[in-house]
Amino acid sequence: MFFKKIKNNILLTLIFTLLIIPNYALAYSDYIVAGGENIGIELNSKGVIIVGTYEVNGINPAKEANLRAGDKIIKINNKDVINIEEMLKVIENSNNKSNIKITYLRGNKTNDTSLKLSKSNDNIYKTGLYVKDSISGVGTLTFIDPNTKLFGALGHEIIEKNTGQKLEIKDGKIYSSTVTGITRSDIGKPGEKAARYDSSDIFGNVKENTTSGIFGNYTSTIPNKKLYKVAKEDEVKTGNATIFTVIDGNTIESFAINILRINKNTTKNILFEITDSRLLRNTGGIVQGMSGSPIIQDNFIVGAVTHVVVDDPTKGYGIFITTMLEEAEN
Repeated sequence: MFFKKIKNNILLTLIFTLLIIPNYALAYSDYIVAGGENIGIELNSKGVIIVGTYEVNGINPAKEANLRAGDKIIKINNKDVINIEEMLKVIENSNNKSNIKITYLRGNKTNDTSLKLSKSNDNIYKTGLYVKDSISGVGTLTFIDPNTKLFGALGHEIIEKNTGQKLEIKDGKIYSSTVTGITRSDIGKPGEKAARYDSSDIFGNVKENTTSGIFGNYTSTIPNKKLYKVAKEDEVKTGNATIFTVIDGNTIESFAINILRINKNTTKNILFEITDSRLLRNTGGIVQGMSGSPIIQDNFIVGAVTHVVVDDPTKGYGIFITTMLEEAEN
């Protein structure tokens, strides 16, 4: 009886311990799919972003209300608005067009103001505001985890150009994309990929926009490609490596680089130079749209391209792949 009681206590203790031990282990796979695909990106913001103002019959209603580009409208007449459609609906249903209460964010501070709409010559009430609630662009897919079906891309955050701050997103999508041309990089003037994307061919849903990239769930069929072992920070070294990216159409190609320096104390972990003569001939170096291109070394995926060195576009920076994978799991 005593033995059974002790045994049961041990079992209960073990079960309880298993239940309360935090899961510190990272869930990402040891082997993942290396990307390289060009992707179209659409992100929906949390709130409506003011991108400019205009006059109506010689009056600028937005300016009179102390509203300016970069402000984010989050409420109108105390009702939450997350997109332009909701914003217009609330304004249209307002009984007092001369006193619209606007709650907005400027930086991290919440403010209230009163917006007086002005009637245009065609007898329509105007806000004097140019606004947007989404942002789009192109980049490169970095990885897909075949077990969790999480993806990562870009290796850096998407900035809202009117505020200069990271775009706070509600949701978003990534799509298949085709590169249609390249504007070459030159000293002091980074080039860019020209591309189009197919909004009917969805690759995945974006959940996060972070300093380490954009992340979400890959909903399309996972490409049947070679899996690469994830390199830990200490396994990344200087020397020869390659990047996967698209410079024409949809074809992912491998291009030679040389890793010059490793730095664990910054997000610009990897400094590299392009040594591939064909890539240099076609692009002049790193161009916008290459962000997220996976970096491969000795059959390991070690990181992703993030930035170009503007004064020497043959050089660029990258982020450790483990940093992106850890962020994807958060």
